[in-house]
Amino acid sequence: MRNPLVTAAFALWAAVSTSSAWAALDIVITEGVNAARPVAVVPFVYQGTSPLPSQVGDVVSSDLHRSGSFNPLPLSELPQTGVGSEDQMTLDDWVATGAEAAVVGTITEIGPDQFEVAFDLVDLLRAQAKQETTAGPELTKAHILESRKTVIPAAQFRRFGHRISDIVYEALTGNKGAFLTKIAYVTVADAGSKNRYQLRVADYDGYNEIMLLGSSEPLMSPSWSPDGRKLAYVSFENRRSEIYVQDLYSRQRERVTSFPGINGSPQWSPDGKSLAVTLSKDGSTEIYILDLATRDLKRVTNHYSIDTEPSWAPDGQSLVFTSERGGRPQIYRVYPATGKVKRITFKGEWNLGGSITPDGRNLVMVNRTNGKYNIARMDLSSGQIDVLTETYLDESPSVAPNGSMIIYGTSHNGRQVLAAVSMDGRFKARLPMQVGHVKAPAWSPFL
Repeated sequence: MRNPLVTAAFALWAAVSTSSAWAALDIVITEGVNAARPVAVVPFVYQGTSPLPSQVGDVVSSDLHRSGSFNPLPLSELPQTGVGSEDQMTLDDWVATGAEAAVVGTITEIGPDQFEVAFDLVDLLRAQAKQETTAGPELTKAHILESRKTVIPAAQFRRFGHRISDIVYEALTGNKGAFLTKIAYVTVADAGSKNRYQLRVADYDGYNEIMLLGSSEPLMSPSWSPDGRKLAYVSFENRRSEIYVQDLYSRQRERVTSFPGINGSPQWSPDGKSLAVTLSKDGSTEIYILDLATRDLKRVTNHYSIDTEPSWAPDGQSLVFTSERGGRPQIYRVYPATGKVKRITFKGEWNLGGSITPDGRNLVMVNRTNGKYNIARMDLSSGQIDVLTETYLDESPSVAPNGSMIIYGTSHNGRQVLAAVSMDGRFKARLPMQVGHVKAPAWSPFL
């Protein structure tokens, strides 16, 4: 369920961020379009006298395309344009396109900065099946999967487009859409630049980017709170690693650890009450749990080798982490209640940076085999590992809250960029910055 407070906060945040309505991360789809399901998204019919703020249908079409699950038909292949509802469609012609579903809609100006947006989602496969029965689709209308309307201001056009995409995605796949989510990441400008290191947040597709923090010293490891309202991250602004928690809406921030040695890799617990962190305050590098209310620390690993990169299991009962206790970096699982530790990766030279998918079934990680670092997925029940990428020096994987995609850092043309791969590895996209480098992506929870 979406958090209404967070939704309202982000809506206001977007409204006041007047300089951010552009996409610094221009998504380039590199693989997987041919394997996607064909759908049709018709440009919404506009009825009004003011200039159209933006075309909602374009947002929906782009979202579905970037999901890797759908391949919207080119406009030239649509049998009709200028149709705003199902009853205006000639269903025989639409069924003949081979598309599985179609989205049609209208935008009507009803007052100053007030627009009514309505749409229908039409299941063309069901319409075809009904045509072969005596009832016919025009009688049952069971092929209309969704039919909604709402009134929004111009500033909400893009956001409402993502909302329609979420509805369409869930209706066609049975899985919740993640188009209203955001990503946090760190950009690094050339040496000598003011605020060379910047912590930024943007919509999942790179639009509405804002800078949350700028620093002349490195920023690392952003991590979203489960309610999507705060980020934890590592800052070296005081010439040492320290962990901060910052409210995304109020911009207020608080330093939560500043121990001697390493303060790194913060990860929120699923209930939002604790952070799993990496500290070396007692000599060796270990995993701790920091209670954010009391500041009490609980040490959960105890080994002379390096233990780092903690990540919570979805049920909050265990953590996976990277350890060199076996001689090489591999991923282990620890249960804080008992202190029991077990190794869970064995294939490949190294495995590191692991996180368990939201459904608890897979481990996503960086796998090094034959000297190449790639993003991999391991089935936790069978131990089967599938390497999902073929790029170069992949790192920092972060899984979408619906488990459909993984965003990660990689190298392209000599720069550090972000890339995305679907959980089955069939769809790939790249999100390059215009200048500088971008790294350490973190995908938000549902907002």
